Amino acid sequence: MKSFHLTASVLAIAASASMAQAREQIRIVGSSTVFPYTQAVAEEFANQGGASPVVESTGTGGGMQIFCAGIGADYPDITGASRAMKKSEYELCAQNGVTDITEALIGYDGLAIAVSRASEIDWDLSLEQVYKALATKVPVDGTLVDNPYKMWSDIDASLPATAILAYGPPPTSGTRDAFVELAMQAGCEETDYAKKLEEAGDEAAYDKFVEEDCSRMRQDGLFVEAGENDNLIVQRLEADPTAVGIFGYSFLFENLDNLKDVKINGVEATQATIASFDYPISRPLFFYVKNAHRGVIPGLAEFIETYAAEEALGAGGYLEERGLVVLGEAELATLQDTLKNAVNMTAPEK
Repeated sequence: MKSFHLTASVLAIAASASMAQAREQIRIVGSSTVFPYTQAVAEEFANQGGASPVVESTGTGGGMQIFCAGIGADYPDITGASRAMKKSEYELCAQNGVTDITEALIGYDGLAIAVSRASEIDWDLSLEQVYKALATKVPVDGTLVDNPYKMWSDIDASLPATAILAYGPPPTSGTRDAFVELAMQAGCEETDYAKKLEEAGDEAAYDKFVEEDCSRMRQDGLFVEAGENDNLIVQRLEADPTAVGIFGYSFLFENLDNLKDVKINGVEATQATIASFDYPISRPLFFYVKNAHRGVIPGLAEFIETYAAEEALGAGGYLEERGLVVLGEAELATLQDTLKNAVNMTAPEK
């Protein structure tokens, strides 16, 4: 069965061979968080004499939709992702003949909550406080209500008497997906409301609260979707020292002259705390390769090799210098073998 799928994929792309000849550049879409790393590899690849790849920041969800739309020169070869591919996306790929895909775990990232260095506040938030500041509904006196909190001090008197204003990613972003799971849902699990539902053994009510109610970002203007360009969030924080922004750690790393992180549970976002997962909002980063395009799209195999090279993804490599939390030696060796041999991923469970 595996060989049949591979043959079908090869035949499908062979049918568009004339188009493939017209496209001399590798095309890459996907996560805004993975984008700067892929762009750096693209520049290195061009410096080595390859045709400069076209790299687009479309967001993880948007990238998956484009990547999974079909095989041939009209469709991208690689998509970056700040979360793993979902079952629904894998099924969309299969429906459109994209059946041979290699998943590459390239490293780790933290979801930074940051403020301008002009802010005089020494920020330190718990995940519960983050959830209460940004959710559509929150429990108040044992009842789930529309979020009434306008000031950080409304949540806890120990927090600054500053208006809540947060800039963050849109629903199409993998950063948004990861933030909902790792910050919002984890934060609401710490509330007394969630604990009482769990103690009561009401599994259905508990799951609804965590997976639905806790996952909705407020829409009253205090959480602002800032699009897929995280640089816009950086600019808004620089202009407003009272606001907080949510983005991948690499954007904080690249803007430390102007921004500082908000500690979460007393832990700063650093490469060390993300690598150890001591920083609570840590996540893996991926890219996905359309294997039917190997050997057809010029330079694709060589670009993949450049991306997986020790000098890129290894300790002390140029991607670590840009903020990527790199894989260990054994993990990197496994990744290199997986990419070299075009090992097909298995279907996600959810």
